[in-house]
Amino acid sequence: MNVANKWRNLRSKGEGGEDTPLMSPCVAICLLNRDDICTGCHRSGGEIREWGSLDNAARRAVLIKAHARSKIGNPFG
Repeated sequence: MNVANKWRNLRSKGEGGEDTPLMSPCVAICLLNRDDICTGCHRSGGEIREWGSLDNAARRAVLIKAHARSKIGNPFG
């Protein structure tokens, strides 16, 4: 699943209406650039490390930032 598909699934609800944990946006292209941003998922190194301990609200905030970063310098973004 790519980052665009993850972005579409920001509002993740289970069958009973409860929040289901948002999946990591990792696309297995893991390389941090000189600004400490992954070239695959556009999260910072810190955001990647903390992902497992974040609640859905914090994960959504990270995904919003990563989505914004993905558009910087991207002619297709």
